[in-house]
Amino acid sequence: MTVTYTARVANARFCGFSKLLLAWKGSIYKVLYKEFLAFFAMYTAISITYRFFLYDDQKRYFEKLAIYCNHYASLIPMSFVLGFYVTLVVNRWWSQYTSIPLPDRLMCVLSGGLQGSDERGRLLRRTMMRYASLSALLILRSVSTAVFKRFPTMDHVVEAGFMSREERKKFEGLHSPYNKYWIPCVWFTNLAAVARCEGRIKDDHTLKLLLEELNAFRGKCSMLFHYDMISVPLVYTQVVTLAVYSFFLVCLIGRQFLDPNQGYPGHDLDLYVPIFTLLQFFFYAGWLKVAEQLINPFGEDDDDFETNWLIDRNFQVSMMAVDEMYGDLPMMERDRYWNDSNPRPPYTAATLFVLRKPSFQGSTFDMAIPKEEMHFQPLEDIAENLEESVSRHPNMALFNRLLNAAPSPTGFMGGALRRTSAQLQRLRHSPSIDQCTSDDDDDESGKIGKGGSLPSGLGQETQSTVCSFREEKSIRTPLLEVQFGAEQDRRGGHPVVNEKKEVSGLEGKSDKEGQMREERVKADSPEEENQAPASLLPPPPQFSRETSTQSASAIPFASRHPSAFLFNPAAHSSLEHCSSQPVINHNRAAPSIPKPPFGGHKMSFLTVPSYDEPQRFRSVSMGSELTGS
Repeated sequence: MTVTYTARVANARFCGFSKLLLAWKGSIYKVLYKEFLAFFAMYTAISITYRFFLYDDQKRYFEKLAIYCNHYASLIPMSFVLGFYVTLVVNRWWSQYTSIPLPDRLMCVLSGGLQGSDERGRLLRRTMMRYASLSALLILRSVSTAVFKRFPTMDHVVEAGFMSREERKKFEGLHSPYNKYWIPCVWFTNLAAVARCEGRIKDDHTLKLLLEELNAFRGKCSMLFHYDMISVPLVYTQVVTLAVYSFFLVCLIGRQFLDPNQGYPGHDLDLYVPIFTLLQFFFYAGWLKVAEQLINPFGEDDDDFETNWLIDRNFQVSMMAVDEMYGDLPMMERDRYWNDSNPRPPYTAATLFVLRKPSFQGSTFDMAIPKEEMHFQPLEDIAENLEESVSRHPNMALFNRLLNAAPSPTGFMGGALRRTSAQLQRLRHSPSIDQCTSDDDDDESGKIGKGGSLPSGLGQETQSTVCSFREEKSIRTPLLEVQFGAEQDRRGGHPVVNEKKEVSGLEGKSDKEGQMREERVKADSPEEENQAPASLLPPPPQFSRETSTQSASAIPFASRHPSAFLFNPAAHSSLEHCSSQPVINHNRAAPSIPKPPFGGHKMSFLTVPSYDEPQRFRSVSMGSELTGS
């Protein structure tokens, strides 16, 4: 029987395990005492030989050998190797116990699902449950030495009542080179199908539930078989065993007490009994013995599984559940708390202290909060506080924005387009430009790239930035005509080379709409067409270091091409906001823009040449038309 001591350690107390140290059955003393005595005897023999039978020169040689062995014995990784091995074996040991097939769930489903109190119904239930017990017996007989000793042949199985003689003939008539523990489970399913055809199993759902429980039962039988077939790899077991034995063989010489008169370091005392070496052997060798016992718990050791007891218990309980207890119900009556809304079972004098304990309400039930912090705050004040915190910490808001943004392959191009409008916020050169806000607050990532080029993605057709204008009385200077073209260096007169040669994704309206808008613009401001343009974007960087330090507002723009987009200053329109909207016309092909010639004046990267075409309002970023009020 498995050694059980859980009741003796139910309560932790002073020296609670001290009584367990005196137990013999299932103890480490019973398992290890032979190896321990053998190790101590060999150590004593070597010590006596060194002290009384060796000459002086032989003693000196032995002492050098002992120091050498003691120095290099620590290179053997005892704790590492043994620790992993024992952990693996203990986990495998418990998994094997949970794989033992128990009939409790199957017998409950069978007792409630297969109807019929007559002889036929009783025969079906008992036979099916006997088949399940027979399958468990066959697999336990295959893996457990204790069960095999109890049922060494199939005649013993038939004589024990688990199988009839006719069933044995059928069992032995099915020729298979493999273990045939699964055959009774197939008989079980065939009987279940017969009971369903006879109407004793009322519906298919009950039949399905019954077969699912049988498959779970058969699966545990299969796991036991595989645990018996697939052991811990032999090389792992050999490595651990060799590490332990070789370590203590070296300790037989290396841990000897040497002559203190020779003055060897660490050998100042001369003791006869190596106490700590014996303790080390007790712990490490005992650890190895633990793994040796648990690696196969279906043997006959003190702590192995009681498989024969499990067979008896499972067979008796399952037969009683499907036969004697079928339809056996006690008479229903009112319980003693029928009219009591607060039923409380009584306590004995030994457990009366439980009533004195207050009922647990939660870990924060007695938490104290200052009274001034208990008042609800209006939602308007909370929103204002949040806005103030965002304005005070723009970098934190940007960081949270970046964390919430999920990058995608299409998001990089579309995001660069939306960040173009956010670049206008950092232009402080022209006082007539109002602050533009973009849908994307990622200001840092919207900077103009190296060489004066905007981030890639200006040609994205999915979205474009549309700026709306409205009349408002403002102290700011009206937005003048804006023309993008080539620029001439103020100092050297050399044209600035722009790395962006072409812009893709231009979307245009129809010619009729463009002419109507051009006529309306010309009618409003016919005299301002030849005014000097003001740049909305910073100039590209110069080749020289001196010119790169110039401000964008100090460098004039001059171009031979007509204006890309013009704003009428008489309309007193100011740039109010920039929003990211999808392009309206997706089916039109973008007009091809000729590349500027090499040499001479070169167009800016946002220049949209119109030549003889009527001028149109165009957006800053993508060329979509602007709405003017």
